[in-house]
Amino acid sequence: MGLLDFLFSIVKAICGESSQPEGEKPTGAQRPPRPQEPLSPLPGAWPTVPQQDRLRYQDRNQANQQNEHYTSLRAKANQEGDAMAKCFQQSHDAYSRREGALAKELSEKGKRHERTMEALNAEASAWIFRENNSDRESGELDLHGLYVKEAITYSDKAIKEARQRGDSQIRLIVGKGLHSNGNVAKIKPALEDLMKQLNLPVEVDPQNAGVLIVQLA
Repeated sequence: MGLLDFLFSIVKAICGESSQPEGEKPTGAQRPPRPQEPLSPLPGAWPTVPQQDRLRYQDRNQANQQNEHYTSLRAKANQEGDAMAKCFQQSHDAYSRREGALAKELSEKGKRHERTMEALNAEASAWIFRENNSDRESGELDLHGLYVKEAITYSDKAIKEARQRGDSQIRLIVGKGLHSNGNVAKIKPALEDLMKQLNLPVEVDPQNAGVLIVQLA
């Protein structure tokens, strides 16, 4: 070993240089970036529901509306509705021909289809309402997957219960109408009309256009 090699080895020993090959040493560019803190929800948005729960609810709503049991009930109800309309039309035609007995028979048959349709829709609405609201706060109501008349019935019942509890407000999650025919919301305006009839102040959540806030006190 020459004198220079000897001196160089002493310098390395004093400086404590690692024996790790230089190509394997992490550089500033190679170090992984520091994890960022998760973004907090906007003030006033979904005050009783953490952001991760809100996303979970949205995913669950979509899954529930595509559930085979739910879609099957709605499809069967639609079939019964078509059969009901056909019977009533045939009954009307028979009556126009002065075939009273046939008209009555067809009318009774149509009513049976109507009762079956209503029972199937009631089962479907009860199922999806239960699934969507199984772990929500008492002051919040998710109405996704309901028809307008069903949403009105459930909302009216929930408002009465909230008043009995002494709640100051209730939040009705109505959606933005993105999945409605023509992307036009139907439940939202219907419930706004209901609140006018009940003389209850209602406003759209400024942070979520798919939520109605109803003041009860």
